[in-house]
Amino acid sequence: MLMIIVMLFVFGLIFGSFVNALVWRLRQQELASKKSKVHKVSKDVIAKLLSTFHFQPSTKSDDLSIVHGRSMCPECRHELSALDLIPVFSWLYLRGKCRYCHKPILIQYPLVELLTAGLFVASYIWWPSTVSSLLSTMQFATWLLIIVGLVALTVYDLRWMLLPNRLIYPISGLAVAFGLINVSLADSPATALINTALAVLVGGGIFYVIFQVSNGKWIGGGDVRLGWMLGLLVATPAKAVLTIFLASVIGSLVSLPLLARGKLKIKASIPFGPFLITGAIITVLFGADILNWYTNTLIGY
Repeated sequence: MLMIIVMLFVFGLIFGSFVNALVWRLRQQELASKKSKVHKVSKDVIAKLLSTFHFQPSTKSDDLSIVHGRSMCPECRHELSALDLIPVFSWLYLRGKCRYCHKPILIQYPLVELLTAGLFVASYIWWPSTVSSLLSTMQFATWLLIIVGLVALTVYDLRWMLLPNRLIYPISGLAVAFGLINVSLADSPATALINTALAVLVGGGIFYVIFQVSNGKWIGGGDVRLGWMLGLLVATPAKAVLTIFLASVIGSLVSLPLLARGKLKIKASIPFGPFLITGAIITVLFGADILNWYTNTLIGY
């Protein structure tokens, strides 16, 4: 068991490093796409303008490729060596600064790596079912990939207040696979399928209504799509409600102290995606126990 935990922690660090690169490249690709639509001039003219106004060095589109691009410093765009890419260790060894331009490296990088590693290990320790067959192993492996996607969504939403479809759609595909495996493993597949469908309806339906009523002012379209997707993961309508409840409670616990200290304005926009994702992860791992406790303790059934 200890060996598995160590392996999962190491893989979590590696995938956490991938998340950092992924969200940065997606953001840079999005900005590059917007620039290309606004400025319909030659590449040479754009390069001269960027140089004139001292913007960051230009980067070829191939360099920003998620598959083929090489790791680089976000500030100076210098290609990083193997020693610069060791999760957590490199950040500590370099004292949080780029080896080449000496500009600070965001604390986000080691934190995301440790978060992903921690979630990998926590998922193994508190996984609600036994991983004893090929299908159940596939379910757990799919969940770990979903975790990687959810962490990427969390980072992206926290930094840029956006849940991009380029992340939502692939993770939704994994969530569909996870849901189908969950249905196949259930004692009553038909009942599990109905419950999953209801969970999707509850998870996304509530946010869809809020989105329509407010004309998108209270909640974004990305949150609606995220709600549909998380419904596939939690698999029952009761757990979908629990996810939303936990997200609201966590959001309040984070927001109210910031409001009290004056660090957050009442009309300020707060990304709700990270709270939803946190609520869903808690629900997947502990939802059954929480609902049983609620039923037995508070209702008395």
